[in-house]
Amino acid sequence: MKYIRDFFLGIWRLLQGMYITMLNFIRPKVTEQYPENRGKVFPFERMRGELVMPHNEANQHKCTACGICELNCPNGTIRVVSKKEMDEASGKEKKVLDKYLYDVGSCTFCSICTISCPQNAIGWSNNFEHAMFTKAKLVQQLNKEGSSLVKKEKVVSE
Repeated sequence: MKYIRDFFLGIWRLLQGMYITMLNFIRPKVTEQYPENRGKVFPFERMRGELVMPHNEANQHKCTACGICELNCPNGTIRVVSKKEMDEASGKEKKVLDKYLYDVGSCTFCSICTISCPQNAIGWSNNFEHAMFTKAKLVQQLNKEGSSLVKKEKVVSE
């Protein structure tokens, strides 16, 4: 008697599981088919996708190569390479940005670098496609070739 009861109880539980499975087949699909609908995906404005250094039309940026973002980065994602140049106006040596290297592969997207930047020279874009075939391609140079520091205009007070 116990054998027959366990047999029907097992069949009943199997049918319960099949019922739940069949409900999942009938429900509408909510999965986004990412590569196929690439133009239809619009991330939120606050999404931290990729670190960028904005340049103006004259290929100038705001980074003064102070290195605060590099010091505050918790895992060494940012590397600021600077060089010394003579300033024509003052005749003194001045630190100038040579390369601003950013490793997407080790970034935790914590935004400490953008918060700590006193010049607001770096920011976040919504680009979230970081897939590469080699790890070396994940290291990006954010400043464009031949770019320079934005010249600050002197404010004349009246």
